[in-house]
Amino acid sequence: MPAKGERYHHGDLRSALVEAAIEVIAERGVRGFSLAEASRRLGVTTAAPYRHFADRDELLAAVAAHGLGVFAAMLGTAGDGAEDPARRLAGVAGAYVRFSAQQRPLFETIFNSGLDKSRYPALQQAWEAVDALLSVVLELCDGAEDAAEALVGAVEATAHGHAMLLIDGEYGEGDEAIRVAAAKATASARALIAGRQALLSQ
Repeated sequence: MPAKGERYHHGDLRSALVEAAIEVIAERGVRGFSLAEASRRLGVTTAAPYRHFADRDELLAAVAAHGLGVFAAMLGTAGDGAEDPARRLAGVAGAYVRFSAQQRPLFETIFNSGLDKSRYPALQQAWEAVDALLSVVLELCDGAEDAAEALVGAVEATAHGHAMLLIDGEYGEGDEAIRVAAAKATASARALIAGRQALLSQ
């Protein structure tokens, strides 16, 4: 890949490795990713990545942190900027599903790599940025933290479930499948919001 080789020679190997890792994960899955393959694609020695990353997991953590930035940007536009917090939260569920389809390698790295975020400060900060977007839940729950935690957990679970069904092909393929899955996730989130008091009875 000449462009990435050129970037490497100009000292941007770290960014080039992140991009190469995303490409490998897109083709082979996160479990099939290796530093050696990323190095091969960039035309550098297998020792070169260790100038920037201690090991495979540290590079995956960088990919995940990048992915969470993309994820946060998508969640931030959920609900079309509506003032109504219920609409915004329901929109988050749909955005979650769209992210899983449109950014599949990033989604897989974030949720399936098994990384301990406490070991990687940049990854921890990226998660905190995503969590901050869900503060809208506190508005819905009048500041009650227990109720907010229960609601956000339920919305995340249903969004993730619809995302996995989409990935597994349960909604078909293509843009229409993404639209249907996102709409179902949004509708499910609305139902959870409407019945949020029931979540506290468990």
